[in-house]
Order: sequence, then C-alpha cells, then structure tokens
Amino acid sequence: MTRARGADRRASIVRAAFEVIAERGYRGTSLAAVAERVGLTQQGLMHYFPTKEDLLAAVLETRDEWDLLHFGHARPGDPSAISVSQLAELVDYNATRPGIVQTYTVLSADSVTEDHPARQYFHDRYARVRAGMTQMLERHRDELPPGTTPEQLAPLAVAVLDGLQLQWLLDPEEVDMSAGFRTFLALLGVKPD
Repeated sequence: MTRARGADRRASIVRAAFEVIAERGYRGTSLAAVAERVGLTQQGLMHYFPTKEDLLAAVLETRDEWDLLHFGHARPGDPSAISVSQLAELVDYNATRPGIVQTYTVLSADSVTEDHPARQYFHDRYARVRAGMTQMLERHRDELPPGTTPEQLAPLAVAVLDGLQLQWLLDPEEVDMSAGFRTFLALLGVKPD
C-alpha cells in the first residue's frame, strides 16, 4: 500500500508541475510552487524529486507517455508505430500547449552540458525518436526524394520538428508550426497515411 501511495503522490506532483509550468513557464516554476500546489512542503516534495531538473525530467517522460497513449500506442516510449498523420496531429497538439513545449525546448538545450541530470534522458529519447522516424519513413521509402534514405532523413525530420518548435516559441504570430511541418512533409514527398 505504501508503494502505491508513493506512486500516486509522484503522479500528483508531476500533474501539479504540468500546471505550474503551463502557468509560469520553465523559469517561473519552482519546487516550492509545485509543493504548495500539492499540499507539501518543499522538503517533502524533494523526497520524491530532489531537484527541479529531476522533476522536469519526470514531466517530460510523462509527457512522452501521454503523447503516445493519446495517439493509441500500447507501449509508451516506443514511437516506431506512429504514422505520418499521427505525427502531424502531434505537432498540432503541441501547438496547444506552449508551456510544455517551452519546458521541453529549454531542458533539451540545457541537457547538452556534461553534468545535466536530464542528459541521459534526452540522449536516449533522441535515439528512440530517430529510430521511430526512420521506421515511419521506411514505410514511405518510394515517396522519398531520389538518392535519400530513411536513415538520412530521420535526423533532419527531428531537427525540423525541434527547430519549428523553437521558432514558434520565439514568434508564434509569424511561425505556424503545423503548416511548417506539413510543408516539410510535402518537400519530402511523404503523404499522410
């Protein structure tokens, strides 16, 4: 019972962190604010998440799981079965949650430093996403530009997604993330399935 209660508490902390991040953005989020939202002291919250980065990494992992479950995937963390249409829908979905996209963007950039607590998470996540993107593009191999392979295009597709997110965060009035990604798919010759 104690283990289940601990898991429930962790889940409620992560949900509260989502709310606070959506309201205040990454920089405005503090462990104290999240702790207050769930009725804990900051020290009590730190029993579950010792640092702000640990909490935000849990938010990102949970976000990935929710995204994949939202699009009907049975195995969270496995993007290999996602379709082009579902990926475009995910871009649309991300356009409705700037706080979460901002958190992802900031943490992914911060994680390139050697001692960042989310470094391994982002390393592993990008490896999974590139592999999943390669598998998705493999199903459209005949549509791809001549002389290209899914393996070559997968990291470029991930870079386009991340780059569009960053530009959209900086200038949402000028950058349409959804339209930009659909234009990229058209340039690749990939039609939604």
